[in-house]
Amino acid sequence: MKILSIAIPCYNSEAYMEKCIDSLLVGGEDVEILVVNDGSSDRTAEIADAYAKKYPTIVKAIHQENGGHGEAVNAGIRNASGLYFKVVDSDDWVNAEAYEQILKTLEELIRGPKTVDLLISNFVYEKQGVARKKVMQYRHCLPVNEIFEWDKVRMPKGKYLLMHSMIYRTELLHECGLELPKHTFYVDNLFAFEPLPYVQNMYYLDVNFYRYFIGRDDQSVNERVMIKRIDQQIRVNKLMADAFHRCQFSNKHLKKYMLSYLDIITTVSSIMLVRAGTQEALDKKKELMEYIRELDRWLYHKLRYSVLGRAANLPGRAGRKMFVAAYKVCQKFYGFN
Repeated sequence: MKILSIAIPCYNSEAYMEKCIDSLLVGGEDVEILVVNDGSSDRTAEIADAYAKKYPTIVKAIHQENGGHGEAVNAGIRNASGLYFKVVDSDDWVNAEAYEQILKTLEELIRGPKTVDLLISNFVYEKQGVARKKVMQYRHCLPVNEIFEWDKVRMPKGKYLLMHSMIYRTELLHECGLELPKHTFYVDNLFAFEPLPYVQNMYYLDVNFYRYFIGRDDQSVNERVMIKRIDQQIRVNKLMADAFHRCQFSNKHLKKYMLSYLDIITTVSSIMLVRAGTQEALDKKKELMEYIRELDRWLYHKLRYSVLGRAANLPGRAGRKMFVAAYKVCQKFYGFN
């Protein structure tokens, strides 16, 4: 049985998918690489089939009608046969040395006495045109090289796990019934959020494994693109609120972490709506908070009156200018788009 299944969602990815796949082939027979062609109109399907033919025991090409990034991840989960599962986007890649350590660690954990639900590692922002790369690491937030539970998680405000840093136990994703929405961007936040109540044991390996390319003009995290697709960001935000509301929390540390994560995502929605600069966008910002209030008044109060929530709702044009100014400072400090 394969140790790790890796899904690569591909949509018109001919220009960069080979770099991604080549970086993953280093894992050899321990891995299963699922190249999901999500209705591409370029040479993506041809490239996927060529790799599957050349590496039949490692690479599997999956072809489907266009359903968006989430449906490509869903296809990966449905077809995964490995004990663990990871998503690597087609314009990203992994570090070979760290990859070797990841696979070795997973093999040791599989043979160990405890089931580990989530393996966490670092990722690097490979931002175009920036020489000094920002590393997202968790060594001050999580125990290193040991199995731990939620009571050991010490994540400060503004920091959270992203899809790039996460490797789930495959069966856990089946157990929790994760089904990402079709034709929706920003579903990586749902992937990193919804399964968490099923996660009991975790392990953090302090290696810079995933290389997250950022900087293309058409990239979904580009600010202009996010504003254009704000309705999809709002949809994901609401689905995360729904997931939080449904959860019967038995662990206060997990609840605290998920609340903090949702606070960040709601603030991102708010800043993009404010940055849009239209009355329609401001109305959508108000409607989002109304949705959360109707869903769960306790949750609404926590989000509305957190430090971030208060900043996002400073009154009037002057208040919105202050909010945007604070966002720009954080943008420069943290290095995101």
